[in-house]
Amino acid sequence: MTNYTTFEAGSWNDLEQHVFEHGQLKGEGKLFLGELLKTTGCEISMNRIEAGKSYLFHHKHRQQEEIYIVVSGRGEFQIDGEIFPVQEGSVVNIRPAGVRTYRASSEEPLCYLCIQATENSLTSHTIGDGEIVPGKVEWPAQRID
Repeated sequence: MTNYTTFEAGSWNDLEQHVFEHGQLKGEGKLFLGELLKTTGCEISMNRIEAGKSYLFHHKHRQQEEIYIVVSGRGEFQIDGEIFPVQEGSVVNIRPAGVRTYRASSEEPLCYLCIQATENSLTSHTIGDGEIVPGKVEWPAQRID
C-alpha cells in the first residue's frame, strides 16, 4: 500500500535469532525495523537481553536521541555513570551525549523498544500535526477464522 508498511516481527521470545554486529562485537536479540518499515524520520529496534546479560558496550550518539520503552522484564540502565532500575512500563529518553548501557535482571530477560530520532528535529507534536478527517468510523463485520 502507498500510505503504510507492515512487518511481522514475531514473538519477543524469538528475537535471539536476530544478530547485531558492530565491528568485532556480535550480539543476539536486536531487530532493526527502519529499513523493513521504510521509515524516513526515525529508526526503531526491538530488543531482548537475556536474563543476567548486559548490552555489549557503552555508547553514545552524535545526533540521535534514543527513547527506550520497556515492554517486559526488569533490569538496570547506566547513563553517565548513574544506575537506575527499569521494568515493564518504564520509558527513558537519552540525549545523544549520554553514555549508556543496560542489563537484564538475573531472573528474567529485558525486552524493550528503542526509537532513535535526530535531537531537536521535531517541529510539532502529534496533536498539532494531526487532522481530523470527516466521516463515520465503520468496520465490516468481524470474521471468525
